[in-house]
Amino acid sequence: MTPAVYPATRRVDVVETMFGHQVADPYRWLEADARSDSEVADWVAAQNAVTNACLASLPGRDVFRTRLKALQDHEKFTIPRERGGRYFYTRNPGLENQATLLVRNSVDGPDRVLIDPNTWSEHGTVALAEWEPSRDGALLAYAVQQDGADWRTIRVVDVATGTVRDDALSWARFTTIAWAADGSGFFYTRYPEGAGDAALANHAVYFHVLGTPQEDDRLLYATPHRPELLHFIEVTSSGRYALITSTPGIQANNLVVIDLHDARWEARTVVDHFDAEWSPVGDTGNTLYLLTSDRAERRRIATLDLADPGATPRELVPEDSAVLGDARLVGGRLIGTYLVDVKSQLRRFTLDGKPDGVVPLPGIGSAGGFQGHAGSNEAFFVFTSFNAPTTIHCYDVAANASTVWAAPTVDADLERIVVEQRFYLSQDGTRVPMFLIRRSDVTGPAPTLLHGYGAFGISMISYYEPSLLAWIEQGGIVAIANIRGGGEYGKAWHAAAQRDRKQASYDDFVAAAEYLHAQRIVTENGLAVHGESGGGLLVGVVVNQRPDLFAAALPGVGVMDMLRFDRFTGGRLWMGEFGDPAIEAQFQQLLAYSPYHNVAAGKAYPAILVTTADTDERVVPAHSFKYIAALQHIDAGPRPQLARIETQAGHGAGKPTTKAIAEMTDKWAFAAHWTGLAVK
Repeated sequence: MTPAVYPATRRVDVVETMFGHQVADPYRWLEADARSDSEVADWVAAQNAVTNACLASLPGRDVFRTRLKALQDHEKFTIPRERGGRYFYTRNPGLENQATLLVRNSVDGPDRVLIDPNTWSEHGTVALAEWEPSRDGALLAYAVQQDGADWRTIRVVDVATGTVRDDALSWARFTTIAWAADGSGFFYTRYPEGAGDAALANHAVYFHVLGTPQEDDRLLYATPHRPELLHFIEVTSSGRYALITSTPGIQANNLVVIDLHDARWEARTVVDHFDAEWSPVGDTGNTLYLLTSDRAERRRIATLDLADPGATPRELVPEDSAVLGDARLVGGRLIGTYLVDVKSQLRRFTLDGKPDGVVPLPGIGSAGGFQGHAGSNEAFFVFTSFNAPTTIHCYDVAANASTVWAAPTVDADLERIVVEQRFYLSQDGTRVPMFLIRRSDVTGPAPTLLHGYGAFGISMISYYEPSLLAWIEQGGIVAIANIRGGGEYGKAWHAAAQRDRKQASYDDFVAAAEYLHAQRIVTENGLAVHGESGGGLLVGVVVNQRPDLFAAALPGVGVMDMLRFDRFTGGRLWMGEFGDPAIEAQFQQLLAYSPYHNVAAGKAYPAILVTTADTDERVVPAHSFKYIAALQHIDAGPRPQLARIETQAGHGAGKPTTKAIAEMTDKWAFAAHWTGLAVK
């Protein structure tokens, strides 16, 4: 690999006194937007020039590029949504930059292209985001995402003709779309006009009447006393009630019901606290079914009588030893998606809460995402696993049987991919699960890619990921650690690594690396560590704390400055997860592990390839800019510390296929070189 000669990065004399600590921030100037600040733009260009020169010399790059392209070249579907006898879903035939939205007039009828976002931009950087058909299937509202940004523009298309109407709604972000029962308009959520990334406050729910200007949209619900809340809306199957859940950004929300038959549209608060989740599952008549973690760390199902203004939720399906991750009401049955040691089980219940068997699955993996209606026998769900491509199943609720509705043919020998689950002990004795995926003929130690997340209650379930297969095909092993901070064992597993307990995530991840070494799963000097977003933070922390365990590190779009994360875009929404830097005790905890502030000379760091993007509005690229600048300033040992900065891309959603393949090519080739994976 070509030796790296880092570009000079200007240091500034910025030191703040915070609770008695002198906190230096010499790269504060890199917080400016590279799209408008010429000095930052020049720095980005200089970093990319060095990185590109280094990556160009990697011997395995062409092999990974070829295989990643071939592995991605298969059909990818989303679960269809039936509205008025029409079926809507997205499909990417293989290597198109964006998936196309299709419609069928019957479940097995011919496809017709309704929206093709590949025609929206030359380089495929404009994407189709959220979309929702009207109840009669005549209209469809959809959101347009530009260059990976979180901001949306909502448009409406006539399904029969494909004509895009004049309606164009701005300022939407973190939005849901819910149609009125009569199709006259839809509800959506947005920020005030002129809102920017630095002032994400006063999210609100509006109703848009088709054919009218956005300034005439009716405000349905807002919380000016809690400007930090995010609001999400749906309408019950009867069309009578709007249901609004609001959250401060963690897995907890209140619940508001609005009777749409009452012209006043008055909000009735059913749950007024933020101590638990309250997620609508479905409804029949006036009975609303809810999934909740209230007094149930692994969740349960409750009911609410919508016709009774004084009603409170009542338990229907009690908490189980398995984790209830999701539930849906289809065909007169409640289907609960449970996790049993991070493996899916679909359980059926009658509407009075009685167990009614399980839904047969084709194997061990992840299933769920049910789409269907309370009164229809037809439903759809998805099944996937590390060695089973994502497949859509059509489910007959009455017969409790499913058939394959859409399945891809992939360019991979999945019969030789072996999936194993292990359990290891963390530093405090906690038993933590971990998946190992390898080729069946790889029986000894091999270069290993360790992946994790461990935040926001998000579970690392088994899923089909072609990019991982490219690593495994070359004889490498993939290890996925289900560390605390995720939701694999419910609310307690998440809470065990929140705020002042966040170090538990990092201890679990370090213990996973130690286990891989101790069990001789990984070759000596053969461990690479990978994570994105909250997982990028995870990688940054463990590399600082235990650089001796890793040969290479791939932190992607990570949260690296834990003392200023709340000052950018939606960062304040993460304080429930990480803590508040303005509170002394929480400041001390954040300072103790903040990747940017804990980069230190005198230890040999692994080879590091930081990845980020110039239009990431979720975790702004300044996090990665400052972190890599700090690494390049110190003596971090003989291995390189590089930054790969994508242009016209965001946090990940909507990224064109070509850009995704190029990024994974560079990541895997870099990791292979430094772990000793022989690529051929």
